[in-house]
Amino acid sequence: MTTPSASSLALSPAGIPVSLRPFFQDYDFETIHSEADAFTVIERTLAWGNRRELRWLFERYARGQIADFVRDAGWWRLPPHRFYFWLNVLRLAEYRKSDYARQWPR
Repeated sequence: MTTPSASSLALSPAGIPVSLRPFFQDYDFETIHSEADAFTVIERTLAWGNRRELRWLFERYARGQIADFVRDAGWWRLPPHRFYFWLNVLRLAEYRKSDYARQWPR
């Protein structure tokens, strides 16, 4: 059995897999930039990406950058089952859970 190749993905002009488009409905997909919008790209791919898209993510971004996202924002930006999955995969024993993300002006 062969592993799926990230290099065979169709990419947007900014280099993001076109197959991720459905997970960016609240953005103009053509204007998303993989560096400037790294937080959102990492978030959506970890939350909803398939094996090929995840392989692309780990080829595109440093493992440390992905781990930092999970550690700092994963608990409130990812579905719980995906958050705990990534904590285990990335071997993160601790994460930051701040009240900042949950504060909304009344």
